[in-house]
Amino acid sequence: MTHQYAFYFDASACSGCKACQIACMDKHNLPAGVLWRRVYEISGGEWQPQGAAWVNDAFAYYLSISCNHCEKPICLEVCPTQALIKRQDGIVLIDERRCIGCQYCSWACPYGALQYDESRGCMTKCTFCADLLDIGEPPACVAACPMRALDFGELEDLEARYGTSPELFPLPKPELTEPALLITPHQSAIKIKENGTKGKARIANGEEITALHSQNSSL
Repeated sequence: MTHQYAFYFDASACSGCKACQIACMDKHNLPAGVLWRRVYEISGGEWQPQGAAWVNDAFAYYLSISCNHCEKPICLEVCPTQALIKRQDGIVLIDERRCIGCQYCSWACPYGALQYDESRGCMTKCTFCADLLDIGEPPACVAACPMRALDFGELEDLEARYGTSPELFPLPKPELTEPALLITPHQSAIKIKENGTKGKARIANGEEITALHSQNSSL
Protein backbone atom coordinates (compact mmCIF):
# COMPACT_ATOMS: atom_id res chain seq x y z
CA MET A 1 0.00 0.00 0.00
CA THR A 2 1.44 3.35 -1.03
CA HIS A 3 -0.58 5.60 1.26
CA GLN A 4 -3.69 5.73 3.44
CA TYR A 5 -6.42 8.33 3.12
CA ALA A 6 -7.91 9.38 6.47
CA PHE A 7 -10.51 11.71 7.96
CA TYR A 8 -9.85 14.31 10.64
CA PHE A 9 -12.59 15.61 12.93
CA ASP A 10 -12.32 18.52 15.36
CA ALA A 11 -14.96 17.84 18.01
CA SER A 12 -14.12 21.10 19.76
CA ALA A 13 -15.35 23.03 16.68
CA CYS A 14 -18.41 20.95 15.71
CA SER A 15 -21.79 22.65 16.26
CA GLY A 16 -23.85 19.53 15.50
CA CYS A 17 -25.52 21.16 12.48
CA LYS A 18 -25.35 17.88 10.49
CA ALA A 19 -24.46 19.63 7.23
CA CYS A 20 -21.92 16.86 6.66
CA GLN A 21 -24.59 14.18 7.10
CA ILE A 22 -27.01 15.95 4.76
CA ALA A 23 -24.32 16.60 2.13
CA CYS A 24 -23.42 12.90 2.14
CA MET A 25 -27.05 11.84 1.66
CA ASP A 26 -27.50 14.37 -1.14
CA LYS A 27 -24.28 13.47 -2.95
CA HIS A 28 -25.00 9.74 -2.95
CA ASN A 29 -28.80 9.95 -3.24
CA LEU A 30 -29.29 7.87 -0.10
CA PRO A 31 -32.80 6.83 0.97
CA ALA A 32 -34.22 7.81 4.34
CA GLY A 33 -32.71 5.75 7.12
CA VAL A 34 -29.43 5.02 5.32
CA LEU A 35 -26.74 7.19 6.89
CA TRP A 36 -23.19 6.83 5.66
CA ARG A 37 -22.10 9.69 7.91
CA ARG A 38 -23.76 10.06 11.30
CA VAL A 39 -23.58 12.85 13.85
CA TYR A 40 -23.80 11.54 17.41
CA GLU A 41 -24.78 13.78 20.31
CA ILE A 42 -22.97 12.81 23.50
CA SER A 43 -24.42 14.31 26.66
CA GLY A 44 -24.69 13.75 30.37
CA GLY A 45 -24.38 15.29 33.80
CA GLU A 46 -26.97 16.49 36.28
CA TRP A 47 -27.95 19.16 38.79
CA GLN A 48 -26.78 18.62 42.36
CA PRO A 49 -27.27 20.59 45.58
CA GLN A 50 -24.22 22.41 46.87
CA GLY A 51 -24.99 24.24 50.08
CA ALA A 52 -27.86 26.64 49.45
CA ALA A 53 -27.36 26.51 45.68
CA TRP A 54 -27.70 24.02 42.88
CA VAL A 55 -24.81 23.39 40.50
CA ASN A 56 -24.55 21.19 37.45
CA ASP A 57 -21.90 19.21 35.63
CA ALA A 58 -23.94 18.95 32.42
CA PHE A 59 -22.10 18.59 29.12
CA ALA A 60 -22.77 17.90 25.46
CA TYR A 61 -20.63 17.46 22.38
CA TYR A 62 -20.85 15.88 18.95
CA LEU A 63 -19.03 13.22 16.96
CA SER A 64 -19.29 13.05 13.18
CA ILE A 65 -18.47 9.48 12.18
CA SER A 66 -18.51 7.62 8.86
CA CYS A 67 -16.61 4.58 7.65
CA ASN A 68 -13.06 5.00 8.93
CA HIS A 69 -11.47 3.03 6.07
CA CYS A 70 -9.56 1.12 8.71
CA GLU A 71 -6.08 -0.22 8.23
CA LYS A 72 -7.41 -3.54 9.58
CA PRO A 73 -11.02 -3.58 8.30
CA ILE A 74 -12.99 -6.30 10.10
CA CYS A 75 -15.78 -5.96 7.54
CA LEU A 76 -13.46 -7.16 4.81
CA GLU A 77 -12.35 -10.14 6.86
CA VAL A 78 -15.86 -11.46 7.56
CA CYS A 79 -17.42 -10.95 4.11
CA PRO A 80 -18.23 -14.44 2.71
CA THR A 81 -18.27 -13.28 -0.92
CA GLN A 82 -15.20 -11.01 -0.84
CA ALA A 83 -17.40 -8.09 -1.84
CA LEU A 84 -15.33 -5.67 0.22
CA ILE A 85 -12.01 -4.44 -1.15
CA LYS A 86 -9.31 -2.10 0.12
CA ARG A 87 -7.70 0.04 -2.54
CA GLN A 88 -4.04 1.00 -2.70
CA ASP A 89 -4.95 4.42 -1.30
CA GLY A 90 -6.59 2.80 1.74
CA ILE A 91 -10.21 3.43 0.74
CA VAL A 92 -12.51 0.49 1.53
CA LEU A 93 -15.27 -0.08 -1.03
CA ILE A 94 -18.10 -2.55 -1.67
CA ASP A 95 -18.44 -4.43 -4.97
CA GLU A 96 -22.24 -4.45 -5.17
CA ARG A 97 -22.14 -7.18 -7.83
CA ARG A 98 -20.74 -9.59 -5.24
CA CYS A 99 -22.67 -8.44 -2.19
CA ILE A 100 -25.52 -10.75 -1.14
CA GLY A 101 -26.81 -8.49 1.64
CA CYS A 102 -26.07 -10.96 4.44
CA GLN A 103 -25.09 -8.06 6.75
CA TYR A 104 -22.18 -9.93 8.33
CA CYS A 105 -20.03 -6.84 7.70
CA SER A 106 -22.50 -4.62 9.55
CA TRP A 107 -22.55 -6.92 12.56
CA ALA A 108 -18.74 -7.00 12.66
CA CYS A 109 -18.08 -3.29 12.24
CA PRO A 110 -17.78 -1.59 15.66
CA TYR A 111 -18.64 1.80 14.11
CA GLY A 112 -21.93 0.85 12.47
CA ALA A 113 -20.55 2.12 9.16
CA LEU A 114 -22.13 -0.41 6.81
CA GLN A 115 -25.78 0.10 5.93
CA TYR A 116 -28.24 -2.19 4.17
CA ASP A 117 -30.09 -0.44 1.33
CA GLU A 118 -33.32 -2.27 0.52
CA SER A 119 -33.70 -0.42 -2.78
CA ARG A 120 -30.34 -1.79 -3.95
CA GLY A 121 -30.62 -5.12 -2.17
CA CYS A 122 -27.09 -4.91 -0.84
CA MET A 123 -24.86 -3.32 1.75
CA THR A 124 -23.62 0.24 1.25
CA LYS A 125 -21.11 2.52 2.96
CA CYS A 126 -19.05 5.68 2.72
CA THR A 127 -16.88 5.66 -0.40
CA PHE A 128 -14.72 8.58 0.74
CA CYS A 129 -16.24 10.26 -2.34
CA ALA A 130 -13.53 8.55 -4.38
CA ASP A 131 -15.01 10.00 -7.57
CA LEU A 132 -14.45 13.53 -6.23
CA LEU A 133 -10.93 12.71 -5.05
CA ASP A 134 -10.10 11.51 -8.57
CA ILE A 135 -10.81 15.00 -9.93
CA GLY A 136 -9.04 16.82 -7.12
CA GLU A 137 -12.08 17.76 -5.02
CA PRO A 138 -12.69 17.01 -1.30
CA PRO A 139 -15.32 14.58 0.00
CA ALA A 140 -18.80 16.12 0.13
CA CYS A 141 -18.94 16.01 3.93
CA VAL A 142 -15.65 17.89 4.27
CA ALA A 143 -16.66 20.56 1.75
CA ALA A 144 -20.05 21.10 3.44
CA CYS A 145 -18.86 21.67 7.03
CA PRO A 146 -19.43 25.37 7.87
CA MET A 147 -17.19 25.16 10.94
CA ARG A 148 -14.33 23.44 9.07
CA ALA A 149 -14.46 20.72 11.70
CA LEU A 150 -13.81 18.04 9.08
CA ASP A 151 -10.66 17.55 7.04
CA PHE A 152 -9.06 14.74 5.06
CA GLY A 153 -5.69 13.77 3.67
CA GLU A 154 -3.03 11.14 3.92
CA LEU A 155 -2.87 9.64 7.39
CA GLU A 156 0.81 10.46 7.96
CA ASP A 157 0.27 14.10 6.97
CA LEU A 158 -2.74 14.43 9.27
CA GLU A 159 -0.85 12.87 12.18
CA ALA A 160 2.00 15.32 11.63
CA ARG A 161 -0.47 18.22 11.64
CA TYR A 162 -2.89 17.19 14.39
CA GLY A 163 -1.15 14.45 16.38
CA THR A 164 -2.64 11.09 17.34
CA SER A 165 -6.12 10.69 18.81
CA PRO A 166 -6.81 9.79 22.45
CA GLU A 167 -9.27 7.05 23.35
CA LEU A 168 -12.72 8.67 23.48
CA PHE A 169 -16.18 7.66 24.65
CA PRO A 170 -18.06 5.98 23.01
CA LEU A 171 -15.55 4.89 20.36
CA PRO A 172 -14.06 1.38 20.57
CA LYS A 173 -10.38 0.91 21.26
CA PRO A 174 -8.47 1.94 18.11
CA GLU A 175 -6.33 -1.19 18.27
CA LEU A 176 -9.37 -3.20 17.18
CA THR A 177 -9.40 -2.00 13.57
CA GLU A 178 -6.79 0.81 13.45
CA PRO A 179 -9.23 3.38 12.01
CA ALA A 180 -7.92 5.99 9.58
CA LEU A 181 -9.50 8.68 11.74
CA LEU A 182 -7.96 11.43 13.83
CA ILE A 183 -10.00 13.42 16.36
CA THR A 184 -9.30 16.54 18.37
CA PRO A 185 -11.52 15.89 21.38
CA HIS A 186 -14.05 18.28 22.89
CA GLN A 187 -13.02 19.51 26.34
CA SER A 188 -15.96 17.60 27.87
CA ALA A 189 -14.64 14.34 26.40
CA ILE A 190 -11.27 15.04 27.98
CA LYS A 191 -12.90 15.65 31.36
CA ILE A 192 -14.86 12.40 31.10
CA LYS A 193 -11.62 10.50 30.61
CA GLU A 194 -9.71 12.40 33.31
CA ASN A 195 -12.47 12.22 35.92
CA GLY A 196 -13.54 8.66 35.21
CA THR A 197 -17.16 9.71 34.67
CA LYS A 198 -17.82 7.64 31.55
CA GLY A 199 -20.95 6.28 33.22
CA LYS A 200 -22.55 9.73 33.10
CA ALA A 201 -22.15 10.01 29.32
CA ARG A 202 -24.70 8.67 26.88
CA ILE A 203 -25.62 8.90 23.21
CA ALA A 204 -28.63 11.24 23.33
CA ASN A 205 -29.87 10.70 19.76
CA GLY A 206 -29.70 6.90 19.62
CA GLU A 207 -33.16 6.57 18.07
CA GLU A 208 -32.04 8.72 15.15
CA ILE A 209 -29.02 6.53 14.45
CA THR A 210 -30.40 3.26 13.11
CA ALA A 211 -26.95 1.68 12.82
CA LEU A 212 -26.24 2.14 16.51
CA HIS A 213 -24.50 -0.96 17.89
CA SER A 214 -23.95 -0.14 21.54
CA GLN A 215 -24.24 2.91 23.75
CA ASN A 216 -21.72 1.56 26.22
CA SER A 217 -18.51 0.67 24.43
CA SER A 218 -18.79 1.41 20.72
CA LEU A 219 -20.85 3.00 18.00
